[in-house]
Amino acid sequence: MFTVSDMSPNDTKSQAAQMAGEQAIADGEASQASSPEHCLDTSGLFCPEPVMMLHNKIRDIAVGEVLEVISTDPATERDIPKFCHFLGHSLLLHEDQGKTYRYLVRKEESV
Repeated sequence: MFTVSDMSPNDTKSQAAQMAGEQAIADGEASQASSPEHCLDTSGLFCPEPVMMLHNKIRDIAVGEVLEVISTDPATERDIPKFCHFLGHSLLLHEDQGKTYRYLVRKEESV
């Protein structure tokens, strides 16, 4: 967390405000990520099905909403981050929970 003591004497008030704002955004993303609006469980499915289902589901949700994806396919560790990168969505979380993988994807405005 950001504190004023983290600032050097050369930092200005606007820099402090910007840093505090960035922390607030990060805190907001973390709280939003903890309660996704949608869930897609692809457990038991293998490549390419999880990403195909993610692609279909992400079309159906509103910009800014968060989708939780649960998978048992290890290929999703590669495929879902690439999906987000190529289509411009935000990967908020990627957890390896043993044989289950959990992702939080926020839909972004298409370019």
